Amino acid sequence: MIRNLAQGVSAFTCNVFLVEGETTALVDAGANFDVAAAVREHTDDLDAVYVTHTHPDHIDNVDALREAFDVQTWGYDPGHLAVDNRIDDEERVQIGDAVFQAFHTPGHKNDHLCFYSKKTGVCFGGDLVFANGGYGRTDLAEGDRDLIIESLDRLRTVVGDDISELHVGHGPSVLTRPQDDIELACRAARMTA
Repeated sequence: MIRNLAQGVSAFTCNVFLVEGETTALVDAGANFDVAAAVREHTDDLDAVYVTHTHPDHIDNVDALREAFDVQTWGYDPGHLAVDNRIDDEERVQIGDAVFQAFHTPGHKNDHLCFYSKKTGVCFGGDLVFANGGYGRTDLAEGDRDLIIESLDRLRTVVGDDISELHVGHGPSVLTRPQDDIELACRAARMTA
C-alpha cells in the first residue's frame, strides 16, 4: 500500500509516500510538518528514505527521520548532507514489496531521480512530471529546459504503456492512464522551450 503522508498538510511540502512491505520506505521526506509522527501512525519501523532530489521541500525532514528511526537516506548525490548513500542511474532498489529501477532525470535539478517498477507498473516521478501534463520548474538553480525535455522523453520510453500509477512530488497521483499525462508533459515542455 502506498500512502501520501503529506495529504492534507497545509504547510509548504512535497508529497511524502510511505510504502510498507519487505522494505518499509519513504519516497521523499517532505518539510514543515511532523513526518515522524505521521509515519508512526502506520508503522514503528522505517528501513529507508529514498530522495527524488534535494530541493528543501523534499529533504528538510530528513534529520527528524534519522533521529526518530535511525534510518539512512538514498539518493543520487551523496555529496549532499541529506543523502547517506548513492543510487546510480538504472540501479535497482527495494521499496515496499517491489523492486524499483532508479532513473537519473535531470532538468528540474541535477540530482533528480524517478523510481519505476515494471512488475507493478508504479512510478514515483518526483518533480519531473505532474498530473495533467505539468512538469518541474526549470527556472530554479540547476534547472534546464533542454534537459527536462530529454528526461521526460526518457521516462515516457521507460514506462511505455506498462505504467499504471504515477505518484508525483506535488498534487494528486495519477491512477488512470498516467502515460497520457506523461505524453502531455512531453508536449507542453516542447511548446514552451
